[in-house]
Amino acid sequence: MSSYTARDITVLEGLEPVRKRPGMYIGGVGTAGLHHLVWEILDNAVDEAMNGFASNINVTLHADGSSITISDDGRGIPVDRHPTTKKSALEVIFTMLHAGGKFGHGTYKTAGGLHGVGASVVNALSTELRASVRRDGVLWEMAFRRGRPTGALKKAGSARGTGTTVYFHPDPTIFPKVEFEAATIRERLEVVSYIHKGVRVSFENEVERTKDVFQHEQGLSDYLKRIVTERGARPAHELVFTLERESDPRIDLVLQWTEATDEHIRSYANGIPTGSGGTHENGLRSGLGKAIRNFIETHNLSPKGVTIAAEDIREGLTGVLSVFIQEPQFQGQTKDRLNNPELTSAIDAAVRPALEHWLNHNRSVAEAIVGRIILAARAREASRAAQAEVVRKTATSGRLNLPGKLSDCTAAGREDSELFVVEGDSAGGSAKQGRDRVRQAILPLRGKVMNTEGLTLAKVLENKELSDLVTALGCGMGRTFELSKLRYGKVVILADADSDGHHIATLLLTFLYRHLPQLITSGKVFLAQPPLYRIDIGKETFWALDDAHRDTLLKQPRNGRGTPEITRFKGLGEMMPKVLWETTLNPRTRRLLRVEIADRIVTDRVINELMGKDASARFRFIMERAEEAQELDV
Repeated sequence: MSSYTARDITVLEGLEPVRKRPGMYIGGVGTAGLHHLVWEILDNAVDEAMNGFASNINVTLHADGSSITISDDGRGIPVDRHPTTKKSALEVIFTMLHAGGKFGHGTYKTAGGLHGVGASVVNALSTELRASVRRDGVLWEMAFRRGRPTGALKKAGSARGTGTTVYFHPDPTIFPKVEFEAATIRERLEVVSYIHKGVRVSFENEVERTKDVFQHEQGLSDYLKRIVTERGARPAHELVFTLERESDPRIDLVLQWTEATDEHIRSYANGIPTGSGGTHENGLRSGLGKAIRNFIETHNLSPKGVTIAAEDIREGLTGVLSVFIQEPQFQGQTKDRLNNPELTSAIDAAVRPALEHWLNHNRSVAEAIVGRIILAARAREASRAAQAEVVRKTATSGRLNLPGKLSDCTAAGREDSELFVVEGDSAGGSAKQGRDRVRQAILPLRGKVMNTEGLTLAKVLENKELSDLVTALGCGMGRTFELSKLRYGKVVILADADSDGHHIATLLLTFLYRHLPQLITSGKVFLAQPPLYRIDIGKETFWALDDAHRDTLLKQPRNGRGTPEITRFKGLGEMMPKVLWETTLNPRTRRLLRVEIADRIVTDRVINELMGKDASARFRFIMERAEEAQELDV
């Protein structure tokens, strides 16, 4: 047995963790990760501009195609000695993680870089980085190599004005291909000039010997015109809805409906693109829907024979949303999604009255928008009615032989149908009896499915339970996957509410994430929430999802209704069909959790650690979270 002692523990100091695991800081070492280095330094310059300290940003792609210089005319990085580290502030910023001027509230009102790792991460991942600062009439310079200073901060001469210039060359031992894409950088810089109207942004491309200067005094309005033109979508109305609010959170919003068939919203937080959306987009959609519905109801414009859905309201909508907040909470260091929970209600509360007021004062435009929405609703329902009869027949025709244990539903349409993947034949029997036979299909699984983490597709399909599931779904998998052939609108995992059931659900989610990820990303996968307890108090019955929920219900005042009688379900098979319908299957009373992937990198790592073959990773994961564990249900 090999020994395991303190000598085996590796301690990474300074910027070594960044070089050891760059993906944790920039998302990967591919093209996106390489360009993320540019965005980190650019964001620092933009932060100076958005807070009113800079009006010019210059970016140069050098002739070698693999090095960048970014400069601004902001205040310049401080160069005085830091009171704690006794090093210059510039050296601290470029050599220490979580060091910067954006943690407090006095230096920046709003900022895109709040983790304090941007400059130091770029430095760690560059073979060479040179920082020049103009402050107080002096030009200061300092050079670094792979995150380490090559010399002390020095005075390089006199200088006019203020500002910061950073040159860096990414490390080819970290990045397989160190070659910047000029078009990608150019696009990002032009977007910066739209979001921060009036700021002059220039891009000098020494590879192609070109120079572009971007400056847009109309800001997002100019940006919206460009987006609509590029997409080739004819506007449904000419007047653009604009919302500009300076209070916290600061909101800039432009919206226009077009004749396109999809929704196209671009969102930003403190100038950083949030491609995966977030709470600010949720607030926009919520406020938008309420304003439109209020306008339609107030003016009796509701169409007969058709129900307007949220997707109808947003069909053809094109817009740009930019918010500025003091403490943004981004999803990971790559900042692709905004997670501030308070923003949803704040933006909802700002958008709803402003849009409703705009609609009421621009009646002709408003009626054109409502007409566009009603047309979308009618087209959607007509399309669904026309396709309903053929979708299921098409999916089951040909060589597809459905599993014998699948109790299929009878509805012809796909969108309203649901497949419940149920743990065990016993539970499957109760579900079959309690379900809505028209819209709900039941596929019982025998025992626990195999752990598919790390297995090949061929090996997975050797398992009958999983093979039956793929056949029932009808959409294929791997290269043959086609979402349009999915036979159900929802795929619901229904397992016992105990630890054994959670394990089965985890195994199924691992299979879906690894081999049918499109089902999750398209929002088709759900987790049912069956109760673990039944609580009878007098003539009233309550259903508790788990121990915590049970305790909460028991703490509620009973007002003399009697002593609670508590029943714990050992499994779904113990539930009467009527009870299973009432608590878990009935769309009006049930609770479903939609399965979403908030961060692909984190999700991939957690599944690999928990379900992979490396037991040491699993042990480490468990031990790191041992204090969070409650009493196990065994």
